[in-house]
Amino acid sequence: MTQIESFGLAVLLAAGVGIAAVLSSRLSERVRIPAPAFFLIGAAIASDIWPRLGGLSFGTVEEAVTIALAVILFDGGLRTGWRRFRAAAVATTWIGVAGTVATALALAVAAHLLFGFGWHVALLIGTALAPTDPAVVFSVLGRREVAGRSGVLLEGESGANDPVGIALLLALLTVTAHGPAAVGLVTWSFLLEMVVGTLVGVVGGRVLLAFMRRVPLPDEGMYTIRVLAGALAIYGLATVAHGSGFLAVYLAGIVIGDEHAPYKGEIAHFHSSLASLAEVVAFVLLGLTIRLRDLPVGDAWLIGLALAALLAFVIRPVLVGLLLWPIRLRPGERIFVLWGGLKGAVPILLGAYIVQAGVSQSTRVYEIIFAVVAFSVIVQGGTIPVLARWLKLPLRTVEPEPWSLGIRFAEEPENLFRCVVEAGSRADGALVADLPLPEDAWVSFVIRAGRLEPARGDTQVQVGDEVVLLAEGADEAGLRAIFR
Repeated sequence: MTQIESFGLAVLLAAGVGIAAVLSSRLSERVRIPAPAFFLIGAAIASDIWPRLGGLSFGTVEEAVTIALAVILFDGGLRTGWRRFRAAAVATTWIGVAGTVATALALAVAAHLLFGFGWHVALLIGTALAPTDPAVVFSVLGRREVAGRSGVLLEGESGANDPVGIALLLALLTVTAHGPAAVGLVTWSFLLEMVVGTLVGVVGGRVLLAFMRRVPLPDEGMYTIRVLAGALAIYGLATVAHGSGFLAVYLAGIVIGDEHAPYKGEIAHFHSSLASLAEVVAFVLLGLTIRLRDLPVGDAWLIGLALAALLAFVIRPVLVGLLLWPIRLRPGERIFVLWGGLKGAVPILLGAYIVQAGVSQSTRVYEIIFAVVAFSVIVQGGTIPVLARWLKLPLRTVEPEPWSLGIRFAEEPENLFRCVVEAGSRADGALVADLPLPEDAWVSFVIRAGRLEPARGDTQVQVGDEVVLLAEGADEAGLRAIFR
């Protein structure tokens, strides 16, 4: 086979994986197992059958997953937005930071006392497995979204604990390199990463937003590329400045999330698709770097399953449950948050860090991480839909809307507002003619269940309707308050 033919075969295989990834979402919806589980197990089986597929170095895995995770976190910030994050900012930060530290310590104690790992290796295992990934939860829920505070808490917890978990692990690896005397320096470095990451993320997000709004580009496709490049630049700047690049890109996404900018819809769709691809890449890489036939050696799979069970049934319910106690949640929402702390792309990256650092028993640790992630996405992920129905959580089915009606403007329309009617608002159940709107404001049309409704005076506004208004000189906050 010539070099060109070999390259063509590689392209064909990569395209086949991409098509399988797209189709797996349909299969996942039917069997209620998250799509990442198929990538993880499928790649592991493939690397056992064709060993050449598993020839990736851990350095390559680390670099690829770093970029993938930056993309995933930026998209998570965009989808959350400041208004949504602000409603649960204290709660998500609390369980994201304190929950990560508490979970890491509890797992470390279990790894040390039950399985005989030294304290340093045990702490590495605990820290690598502490962060959560709600993207896996929402993957298995398919077109259904979790309403209420539980969905926001899961997303916010992941956004907060991913950077914290990564910073903690890097701090522990620094102790490996410099000895226990560096503990004070490591603590200072961790705090520095958080502070610098926060500053770079917030300031960088504002600068990128201004760039998006004020600098026009000659081609529509360049707008999405500019935002992607800007997000990666924020990650790089924070990292070079000894901050958490992952925290920075997440916060930058939150800053931009609710703001208006040219081609904002196209930018959001592009980054959502890119984040889905990044999740696939991360799980495929983990699968390719694992040899299933080696898992029984050293009982890595047994240890991983035991730690996964402890984490799911004891550690997270008890420790994170205590941290959640002051937060107002319905019992069903509380249970869902505790069970929904699934593992995803971050343990992959942290496992690669451990192997790259040359830590004792690093290969065994990586195999344990594989077993925990596999249990989490298959067992916990597979039960998420059943649990949501059993707990009677408010689920909103989001049907695909492949057709859109859009209007383009050369300048940002200052007098156009789009508001979603929320339950209990003054607009809930009111007729259009009775809406307490300012004198110079009027309803142009109503979008209900993906369809346009005529905005006549006797049209009754319902919860979930998107109302499009024109208003001259209106107070935006007061106008939107009518629908909240």
